[in-house]
Amino acid sequence: MKRALVCGAGGFIGGHLVKKLKREGYWVRGVDIKAHEFASTQADEFLLLDLREPENCRIALTLPAPLPPNLGRSERATFDEVYQLAADMGGMGFIHSAECEIMHNNVLINVHMTHQAATMGVPRYFYSSSVCVYRDMQPGEPELTEAEAIPANPDNEYGWEKLYSERIAQAYGRRYGMTVRIARFQNCYGPEGTWTGGREKAPAAICRKVAEAPDAGTIPVWGDGAAVRSYTYVDDTVDGIYRLMHSELEGAVNIGNPEYVTVKELVETVAEVAGKRINVEWVQGPVGVQSRNFSNERIYSTGWRARVPLVEGIKQTYPWIEAQVQRSKDAEERGEGETMRG
Repeated sequence: MKRALVCGAGGFIGGHLVKKLKREGYWVRGVDIKAHEFASTQADEFLLLDLREPENCRIALTLPAPLPPNLGRSERATFDEVYQLAADMGGMGFIHSAECEIMHNNVLINVHMTHQAATMGVPRYFYSSSVCVYRDMQPGEPELTEAEAIPANPDNEYGWEKLYSERIAQAYGRRYGMTVRIARFQNCYGPEGTWTGGREKAPAAICRKVAEAPDAGTIPVWGDGAAVRSYTYVDDTVDGIYRLMHSELEGAVNIGNPEYVTVKELVETVAEVAGKRINVEWVQGPVGVQSRNFSNERIYSTGWRARVPLVEGIKQTYPWIEAQVQRSKDAEERGEGETMRG
């Protein structure tokens, strides 16, 4: 039985990754600064730790003594695989309003976790990067490969932090002989993710606004609807992580859905799934890049493909968010609104 550590297991993708690894037969320890907000962890063990502190990274990487009997013995009492997804992050509003927090907190997490993992002899290490490393593009521009992120010109500080942390992981991999795998995630969405409070991403925010609106109601959306995006359903994302971790692909690898839509089309898709007529008030706000168009050929070499089209993914996501909205309304009517949102 392999042993895996998932850092950021209290978050959206990390929580789903824990479930994937358990289905694959792993013994899993999850670590995060907070428990998962929406789902009880399926990890064999879950530790609440602030990974900005180097000692907490060491604790996270230290297996229990004695080892659980079903793990067997090992010359190195360490994890077979470490998945580093812990980060201070959110949607575009958060990325633009919390630049200092993002750069400070995430660099600390990645410097300390990568150093501890390498020096403690972890053989395989996964780092979650982002397509935010790429420059702003015009819709319809030719696809960028992973190598074309350099020379670098990310649109935001989150992208710069991700590029630096990629280099940290690669440098430690070379020095200590640690196999490093790096995924650049596209916009990921699905159930059991942040849907309100300012850190939610566009699909969740649109689902929430549509769920809150009456039929023929109006919702505010940043920009003019022309920005082009692609969205990857969370099950596809975690399948890509797993395949990449066990592949021979060195260097950064894009994991994304080649189905590109405008923000206007995203709103229309959510409204269609909800069965509502929705009007949009386009308002000023941090939209981000006009478009990003990048190649997925490297991850395709593993046999991976994004298998969930946007409309099918929204059919899974919207009912879950609609239920959260109703639950929050019910709690507010009972006078529990602050507790629910806190």
